[in-house]
Amino acid sequence: MSGFVLRDMTAADLAVVYPLETRLFPADAWPRDMFEAEIAQTDTRRYWVAEADGGVVGYAGMMCVLPIADVQTIAVVPEYEGRGIGTALLEAMIGEARTCGAENVMLEVREDKPRAQQLYARHGFEQIHVRRNYYPGGVSAVIMQLRLK
Repeated sequence: MSGFVLRDMTAADLAVVYPLETRLFPADAWPRDMFEAEIAQTDTRRYWVAEADGGVVGYAGMMCVLPIADVQTIAVVPEYEGRGIGTALLEAMIGEARTCGAENVMLEVREDKPRAQQLYARHGFEQIHVRRNYYPGGVSAVIMQLRLK
């Protein structure tokens, strides 16, 4: 990793993360109280932020309830895409899933986000299902799985 650092997300980060969420996912942004609830559940959740140039430029979170780890969210601001931040966030989640003892990592991604799907495929995720009309506007969700065991 060069030019950015990953660290655990804190409640104080929500002042920056939540506006990013509404900017990056305008049609299906999580409510702020959902973020607050997620980062408070430290027994089954872990969230990270990526910092560069003095600010938060990406974030990600996962839930691990054995035997499955589930990618809850991953986002990088467009101005910082292509710098390895999404890869580092995804690898942090995969590493945490292994540490937790998960057998599989699951995620859902918008069908209209081929770049994200390619990132996941490069890390060994395989499409296992499609949920039709899952997202607002009728966009389907591609369900992907990475087998760890």
